Amino acid sequence: MAVGLGNPGKEYAGNRHNVGFMAIDYLAQEFQFSVKKVKGKAIIIEGQTSGLRLFLVKPQTFMNLSGEATAYLFRYYKISINNLLVLHDDIDLPFGTIRVRPSGGAGGQKGVASIIQHLGTQDFTRIRIGVGRPPGRMEAADYVLKDFSKAEKDELPFVMNTITNAFKELLTNGIESTMNLYNGPVLKE
Repeated sequence: MAVGLGNPGKEYAGNRHNVGFMAIDYLAQEFQFSVKKVKGKAIIIEGQTSGLRLFLVKPQTFMNLSGEATAYLFRYYKISINNLLVLHDDIDLPFGTIRVRPSGGAGGQKGVASIIQHLGTQDFTRIRIGVGRPPGRMEAADYVLKDFSKAEKDELPFVMNTITNAFKELLTNGIESTMNLYNGPVLKE
């Protein structure tokens, strides 16, 4: 089960905070998954690849309550903690950088904190997607709720392609291989 974090609603669609939702949409398109349903306060896009049943999830609870929907689906589908992946924005990483981690704290990301609280563990894989730091004295909360710049929007397809390749590597060869290959700057192909 891959859970992309973001806020529901058209007004948030292009925000940096919604890069997790963007990644889920990109993965669904890449894998040609089209079975979409709503369950437990989340949109679920379901499909199979390489003999694996995958759930691509976008919680509809708003970012800070993402743990409610994630925990419900985690238990409903009886997902092993080893089979949970969370994709989320990270202001501590430069734009165009991803970091794959097998576990860890929330790092100030309130959606991840909510998931940790509701699952009672931080031992789940995540892909942190760099959105960069706010300029000047802008508050982080204001920055992540702004849309990507024109230049960043032009680069997003390369970032999403890298996330997709990292996701495929994770499914095929596991966390160590994925971290070795993808923890660094996103390079144009």
